[in-house]
Amino acid sequence: MIEAYTVEQIRAVEALALARDGDATLMRRASFAVAAEVAERVPAPHPGRRVVLLVGSGNNGGDALYAGAFLRGRGMAVTALLLSPERTHAGGRAALRRAGGRILTHDDPAGPGIIARAEVIIDGVVGIGATPPLRAAAAELIGQANATDALRVAVDLPSGIEPDTGQVRGTCFLADVTVTFGGIKVGLLIADQQAGTVVNVPIGMDMTGRPAEVIAMTDGSLRQVLPAPAPAADKYSGGLVGVVAGSPGYPGAAVLCVGGAVRTRPGMVRYAGPQAAAVVARWPEAVAVDSPADAGTVQAWVVGPGMGTEGQSITLLRWVLGRDEPVLVDADGLTILAAMPALLQARRRAGQPTVLTPHDREFSRVFPDIELDDRLAAVRRAAWVSGATVLLKGHRTLIADPGGQAAVNLSGSSWLATAGSGDVLSGVVGSLLAAGLPPLLAASAGAFLHGRAGQRAQRAGLFGAHALWDHLRADPDGIG
Repeated sequence: MIEAYTVEQIRAVEALALARDGDATLMRRASFAVAAEVAERVPAPHPGRRVVLLVGSGNNGGDALYAGAFLRGRGMAVTALLLSPERTHAGGRAALRRAGGRILTHDDPAGPGIIARAEVIIDGVVGIGATPPLRAAAAELIGQANATDALRVAVDLPSGIEPDTGQVRGTCFLADVTVTFGGIKVGLLIADQQAGTVVNVPIGMDMTGRPAEVIAMTDGSLRQVLPAPAPAADKYSGGLVGVVAGSPGYPGAAVLCVGGAVRTRPGMVRYAGPQAAAVVARWPEAVAVDSPADAGTVQAWVVGPGMGTEGQSITLLRWVLGRDEPVLVDADGLTILAAMPALLQARRRAGQPTVLTPHDREFSRVFPDIELDDRLAAVRRAAWVSGATVLLKGHRTLIADPGGQAAVNLSGSSWLATAGSGDVLSGVVGSLLAAGLPPLLAASAGAFLHGRAGQRAQRAGLFGAHALWDHLRADPDGIG
C-alpha cells in the first residue's frame, strides 16, 4: 500500500531529523538523491550534457543548486537561473560556483535560449511550504521549461501543486520525475499527471508508525486483500451479491453490472430485475428473478445502474436500502437519492454500510452544498455528512469513508471514460463487499481492479465497457 502524508506530518518528522542530523546533512542527502536520479536517467556520456536549474529562494532552491554542483562534477554543463538572487540559498550558490557552474538571474536575456536547449531541467522554484498560484516570473520560467523536450525533474514537489490537495491553479511544472523526501505528499498522488514518476528518498526521515492521510492500492497490496477461496469453500461462502439494475430503456446496464460482479469471482450473483433473460443469456452462471424480494440470501446489494428514476424504481431502491446488508448505490439510484435524501439519512441513522459511486455531476446532485474545487476535501465531507463510503469517479478516483480515511486510485486509462464502464465497476465493488471486505477497502480494491482491466483492454486495442470483462483478474496470481 502506498501511504501519503500532509505537509504538517512531514514537517513534524523533518524537525526530528533536523535536530538529530542538522540542515546541511539533510540537504546534502536530498541534493545527492536528485543528482543521482538525473545521472541514472540521462544517457552516458555525461560530460557536456546541458542542465538548467530553476532556483527559488527556499531550501528547494538550495537542493537544486547542490544537485547542480554534483552534476557539474560529472562533467555536465550546469546553468542556474535565480528567481530571487538576494535570497538564494548561499551555501548552494557557492557550491555551484566552486564546481564551475554558471549562475544567471531569471530575467537574463540569454535565459529563454538556455532553457530551450536544455537536456535536463530541475525545478527548485518552491517547495511544500508554498501555495499556488505561482508568481508571474516563476510561472514564465516554468512555462518555458514545459515547452521543451528536456527531462524535467522536480525537487520534492512540482512547483504549482498544492501539496495537501493536489490542486493546480495556473502554471505548474510538468515533471517527468519527482524526487520527494521523507514521505510521499498527498498532492503527488492526486496530481500524478504533473508529478510524473515519484521517487521517495527517506534522507533520514522515518514515517514509520505515522498514520497515512491518504492510501493507494498497488498490485502487491491488492494480492494481500483479495479474498482467496478456502480449501473447503462452497458457493455460499464465497460471497453472494444481489444486483438490481437495468430497465427496458437500458437493458445493457444490467448485463454490464452483472458481468463485473461475475468476473470478480463471488460465490454467486443473484440478479433481480426486468432484464433477467438478457442477463442469463450472457451470464448463465447468474441466478435471475424478477424482484429482489425473491432473490434469497445475499451478503451485499448493488442497486441503480440503468434502473430508471420513477415509480417502481423508487420502490425497489427503498426496499434495498431498508436491508441490513451493505448496499452500493450508483447511477439512477443516486439520482433518486438526490431527490429523496431522507432515504440515505435513514440508513445512516441505522448504521448500515453504504457505498455511493458518483461521477462529478451525480456528486453535485446528491451533495449540492459541497463544492468540488478541492476534490479530496469534498469526498471526505460527503462521506461524513452521508454516513456512506463515497467513491468519486474521475481521472484519479477518490474514496473516503465516514471515519475520515481516504484513498486514491492510481490505476486506470482514459479508455474507461465510456458508457457502461461505471456499471462494470459497481458490479466489481459489490462482489468485494459480498466477500466481506470493509467498504473503503472494497471500493479501493474494486477501483484498482477496474482500472487495471481498462489498461489491459487499451493495450489489446479493445474499446467499450464490455471489453473490461475479459481483463478483470480478481485472483491474486493474475494481478499485474
